[in-house]
Amino acid sequence: MFSSPSTSPGAAIVAFGDYQPAQVVTNADLMERVDTTDEWIQSRVGIRERRIAGPDDTVESMAVVAGGKALAAGGMAPEDIDLVIVATCTARDQIPNAAASVAAKLGIVAPGAFDVNAACAGFCYALGIASDAVRGGSARNVLVIGSEKLSDWVDWDDRSTCVIFADGAGAVVVSASEEQAVGPVVWGSSGERADKIYLRDHKYLYQEGQAVFRWTTTELYKVALEALDRAGVDPSELTAFVPHQANLRIVESIARKLGAPQALVARDIVTAGNTSSASVPLALSRMVERGELPSGSTVLTLGFGAGLVYAAQVIRIP
Repeated sequence: MFSSPSTSPGAAIVAFGDYQPAQVVTNADLMERVDTTDEWIQSRVGIRERRIAGPDDTVESMAVVAGGKALAAGGMAPEDIDLVIVATCTARDQIPNAAASVAAKLGIVAPGAFDVNAACAGFCYALGIASDAVRGGSARNVLVIGSEKLSDWVDWDDRSTCVIFADGAGAVVVSASEEQAVGPVVWGSSGERADKIYLRDHKYLYQEGQAVFRWTTTELYKVALEALDRAGVDPSELTAFVPHQANLRIVESIARKLGAPQALVARDIVTAGNTSSASVPLALSRMVERGELPSGSTVLTLGFGAGLVYAAQVIRIP
């Protein structure tokens, strides 16, 4: 029989970090290139501006900055980390993975390192994996990063997508804890709808917006409620709801169905755009930085995207 720890530790997020490119692209900027208006964009997706990577920004470089900030915020040295997970669907190269390169650039020696591609749900998938790794004794401290450079995959002459997607990275450190502060992940997929979001001509992102909107606004609140139930948290106990920042109308529709009117709802998309797997950790990090999520806050996260895949869990803010 294999040996195992006499008592399984819990897992908790202990620190956050983020990175946003310096370049701000407003709706007015896009109006100079495609047939659109500020009113059209805000009424459909809720975005006023977004951050777009510069020529020196890559999935890896943005992940390094966000990850480094998370390590510093947690008072951790590189040698404290033994597993690095990067959630991304926009890496230019499939081989090598981003995680190993990011770890090396952060000075983390010989960690476990792999990427997770669950599109916009990637961070929530990676967080669930990290929590289980810590609780199972496979890792002590895990650096989890969502990093995306969607601007590489956007047709900037297609107004249905160029107004939505953006770039950035967000990171957390997950460590062993006396209490379980990362709830059970509720995840799943709707593969029969996989053709609703895809890479067109192997170079451009395309989505059937109305089909995705119907799916997210009619099905995903049930996933969020299940995550609350499995964590033993009543909606009235929620401090905040931080879903993937896909579309402001989607965010607000799901939030209304949770029965948690007291919960602060992340609306990072207004100024950050849709950053896929980076959107949840980026929004979390910014909310913590602004003092909107004090220590002990109970937060529901929900990721969803191409596949179609989804994942949700409840976390406690350190």
